[in-house]
Amino acid sequence: MEEPTLCRDGVRDKPEREVTSLAQVLAMVDDLFFQSKIIETARHLGVDLKICTTPDALAAELSKATPHLVVVDLNARNQPLDAIARMQSLAASVPLVGFLSHVQTELAEQAQAAGCREVMPRSKFTKDLATILARAKSETT
Repeated sequence: MEEPTLCRDGVRDKPEREVTSLAQVLAMVDDLFFQSKIIETARHLGVDLKICTTPDALAAELSKATPHLVVVDLNARNQPLDAIARMQSLAASVPLVGFLSHVQTELAEQAQAAGCREVMPRSKFTKDLATILARAKSETT
């Protein structure tokens, strides 16, 4: 698979191609290490992935198509709680997984109140990433 590129609006995207059996997963992650980890895992599983770095970019992608999963880094610098709230108004039925440092219990509660159904520590997210992405892919088959 080809390497995703960073688009003007803060969305990392693969070149256009006609593949209908791949899942669509959106991830709002601005940490380059986690972007690379998610991209590589998605590539290995054959999951169609778009990386957004801002709430605006995430909202723009959600307005284009409904993904099977949205992943949000709750420690992102660009207002992850705002992104969750905006997502709820655009695609409330889409599963949403948020991850953060395990000691941030107040932020976890705020994310759940904003509409994030599943919040997990960064370590668990990393450990379960392949399973999380595979679950989204299985929704399309």
